[in-house]
Amino acid sequence: MDRSRWVDWEGFFNARDLGGLPTRDGRVTRFGAFFRSAQPGFVTEAGWAAARAAGLRTVVDLRNAEEIREEAPPREITRLEIPLDDQEDAEFWRHIKENGLDGSPLYYRPFLARKANRCAALITALARAEPGVLFHCGAGRDRAGLTTLLVLSLAGVPAETIAEDYELSTRALVPLFARLGEPDQGPMIAVMLARHGTTARAAILATLGEFDARALLLEAGVEEADLDSIRDRLVA
Repeated sequence: MDRSRWVDWEGFFNARDLGGLPTRDGRVTRFGAFFRSAQPGFVTEAGWAAARAAGLRTVVDLRNAEEIREEAPPREITRLEIPLDDQEDAEFWRHIKENGLDGSPLYYRPFLARKANRCAALITALARAEPGVLFHCGAGRDRAGLTTLLVLSLAGVPAETIAEDYELSTRALVPLFARLGEPDQGPMIAVMLARHGTTARAAILATLGEFDARALLLEAGVEEADLDSIRDRLVA
């Protein structure tokens, strides 16, 4: 991966630019349009200043209300709360947990099938937010990973490249878990995936195998102009 994709703003973890990635038609995604990261609880004043200087204007928080602490960016950066999960759908999340899909890309396919409306609301918000946009969840892996999958798919980035980007979070999250005083989740998730006879990379590729992000989001109510906006922001 191009090392310039990594974000080194002080206090950000698992943070990278979605620019610098190849598309299927031979172009490259634009730097500074979209960023992904873990929760910004450790971001310093200097970190926010560096983000602002790099063009960050909007932060989209994908977490549920009960997960959010006082982590607001400076007033010059707009913050939006767009919770991706649907916590009221207890039956769905019970199925995900009981079948060992939680915390891995194994839950992406059933989520996309059942929660297309949640994805549609998110993509609409991203398309209408002032660029550059950073989206994050807790670790910046699961919900941020699904958001990245949708955004990069709309930009025409190949499945293999999307899977490679997802895999980067495993290594990038080690410092965050250490800072939190928690055990690294990577080995546990790898064991869980192995029980299903797969890997994170293979699970992403399986999700994207017959997936048409544009068709799914159009059917879920996203306006065509908003889908075009996502693509045009990312692809030069």
